[in-house]
Amino acid sequence: MNILLEQGWSEIDSKLVKNYVLKGFKQAVHFINLIAVDAENVDHHPDIKLYKYKNVRVILTTHSMRRITEKDISLAKKIDKIFEALS
Repeated sequence: MNILLEQGWSEIDSKLVKNYVLKGFKQAVHFINLIAVDAENVDHHPDIKLYKYKNVRVILTTHSMRRITEKDISLAKKIDKIFEALS
């Protein structure tokens, strides 16, 4: 998990949290939709917030365990790759 913290993720209240800034509203919504596809494929669903039209906040935790698990770490890495591909 240390690598995630080095890549801008924060651990807050047993959750992984990261903010992304996209080029605009359409790209932010597209980013969210791409996250949704991967999340659905692994049956692990993050909380996602879109704010100030181009900012996306992703919050990952395993609700049933009330902590960060390998599922969260794996999905966080996938989300970072999606973002990199859009940049």
